Amino acid sequence: MIQIRRFQFSANCYVVSDDTGECVIIDPCAQYRRQRENFKHYISKERLKPVRCLLTHGHYDHLLSCDQVRDEYGLFPEIHHGDKSWMARMQTRIEEIFGPGVFQHDVVHPQRFLDDGEIIQFGHHQLKVIHTPGHSPGSAVFYCEEEKAAFTGDTLFKEDIGRSDLLFGWEPDLMQSLKMLTNLLPDDCVLWPGHDMESTMGYEKLNNRFIQFDR
Repeated sequence: MIQIRRFQFSANCYVVSDDTGECVIIDPCAQYRRQRENFKHYISKERLKPVRCLLTHGHYDHLLSCDQVRDEYGLFPEIHHGDKSWMARMQTRIEEIFGPGVFQHDVVHPQRFLDDGEIIQFGHHQLKVIHTPGHSPGSAVFYCEEEKAAFTGDTLFKEDIGRSDLLFGWEPDLMQSLKMLTNLLPDDCVLWPGHDMESTMGYEKLNNRFIQFDR
């Protein structure tokens, strides 16, 4: 059985572990010192061993503490290759948002990129990479089929969906990704989104007006 710890920082950051103590970190985004201390304390207290650092997509609010994960655990972020060009301009984007020299932490660039269908192994469990472009070209969902848990980033929220009007977003791609997810994920799959609270696929099919597809 997996354990899921959510930290609500600039976005939702997840630490996903099992009884082996190995864990994956999804969207490390602690901006402030107290947030970073709380994150580190949890991993230390639970005696966890981080083995992968995963990004659901390359928007700045989902990766603000990749430098902490690199420095503390020796892990570099991994992201679907569709967001490779976006990551390359991240330093410029952060300076546009915070101002030059205001954000003092390093922008950590991936050393490898993920493919659709790739399997992320940790402990006795695995996550499957599901490419879901639309919010960004490289948006991805990380799905643990055995535990019926999906980390949906900014593709699918409770009663909402991600924006497609941001730079490099594309509404037709997002709609296609959402149709694919509604057919792929079982109704009892728990959705852990990039913002706000968790939901289930079944609940979203009934209550999310954006995914009322004729299937």
